[in-house]
Amino acid sequence: MIIGVPKEIKNNENRVAVTPAGVIELSKNGHQIYVQSTAGLGSGFADEQYEEAGATILPTIEETYAIAEMIMKVKEPIEPEYKLIKKDQLVFTYFHFASYEPLTKAMMASGAVCLAYETVEKPDRSLPLLVPMSEVAGRMSIQEGAKYLEKPMGGRGILLGGVPGVRPAKVLILGGGVVGTNAAKMAAGMGADVTIMDVSLPRLRYLDDVMPANVNTFMSNEFNIRELIRNHDLIVGAVLIPGAKAPHLITRDMLKEMNPGTVLVDVAVDQGGCIETCRPTTHQDPTYVIDGILHYCVANMPGAVPYTSTLALTNATLPYAIQLANKGWKKACQDNRELLLGLNVINGEIVYEGVAKAFNLPFAPAEKFL
Repeated sequence: MIIGVPKEIKNNENRVAVTPAGVIELSKNGHQIYVQSTAGLGSGFADEQYEEAGATILPTIEETYAIAEMIMKVKEPIEPEYKLIKKDQLVFTYFHFASYEPLTKAMMASGAVCLAYETVEKPDRSLPLLVPMSEVAGRMSIQEGAKYLEKPMGGRGILLGGVPGVRPAKVLILGGGVVGTNAAKMAAGMGADVTIMDVSLPRLRYLDDVMPANVNTFMSNEFNIRELIRNHDLIVGAVLIPGAKAPHLITRDMLKEMNPGTVLVDVAVDQGGCIETCRPTTHQDPTYVIDGILHYCVANMPGAVPYTSTLALTNATLPYAIQLANKGWKKACQDNRELLLGLNVINGEIVYEGVAKAFNLPFAPAEKFL
C-alpha cells in the first residue's frame, strides 16, 4: 500500500503520525511510505532520518495527499486539507467529528474512508489509541494549570503544593478515566489537595484504593459540583463519551460561584468541552477570561510536548496501521472489531452512531460496506 504522511498544519501542532522507526516496520511489510518534507522536524526527526529508514520525501502537502492510498495524520484535517482528500482514500487520524459539523460534512463530501483513532475500541471498552494522548493531556492539565494559577498569568496567585504553614491549592477533577487519573496523580505528586469526581461507584472505589492520601473521591452530580467549585482553585474537565459530544458539567451560571482567578482546564475541548463556556484555543493564544475565571482550552495539548507525544502515539497506532496496510481497510476491519469501531465515515455516509446523533444526520452500520 502507498502511505502518505503529511506535515500537520494545525496551529502549533508539532507531532507527526509516523516515526522513522515506524517507516522501517511498514517498509518491512512491503509498503511504500511518502513523507512530506519537514513533517517530523517538530518532533525531532529530520528528513534524512526518514530517507535512511526507507521513506521517500515529497516537497508539498498536495503531492503527499495525491499519491497516497492511506493518509496517516495526528490531528483532524483542517479546511485547506479538505479539497486534498480523495474518494476512497483511507484517512487514519484523530477526527473528533462530534464536536465539529463542517469537518463531518466535508469528509462525507470527499467520499473518503475515515477511521478515527479515538473510537478504536477494545472488548473491555478501553480506547487504545486515545489512551497515550489522554495520559499526556491529563498530566499536562496540571502542569499548565499550576502555571496559570500564578498571578502574572491571570490566576489567583496560589502555589499548587503550598509550603509549610500554608495550605496547598485545591484541585477538582471532573472524570475518573485516563485523563482524570493522570491529572490526579500529577496534582497529588505536586502536593495539592485533590478531589476526583466520577459517576461510577466501582471506578471511585478503584481510585480510592490506588490514589495517595491527598486524593479524595466524590460522586459526580450537579449538586456536588456546585458545592465544590466554590472553594477549588484549579478545575480540570476530563469527561469523555467515546465518539460523542461531551456533556456540560459546568454551566455559564456556575462561574459566578467560583473565586475570581480560578483556573479551568477543559481537556474535553476537542469533543465539545464539558465546560459550557469552553471554546477551542491554541498554544499561541491559550487562555481567555469570562466572569473573572481563567479558561485554558487548548485543543491539542500534547502538541506542546511533541517528542514525548509522537513516540507515545506511534507506539499505539503502528500495529493497527500495519494491519490496515497489509490487509486493506475492509479485510482489516472484518478481522479486527477494534478497527471496525474506528470507522466513522465511509463514502459519504456516517457509520458511527454518536456522530450521527450529534448532528441529527442519517446513520448507516459500517458492516454494510464490508
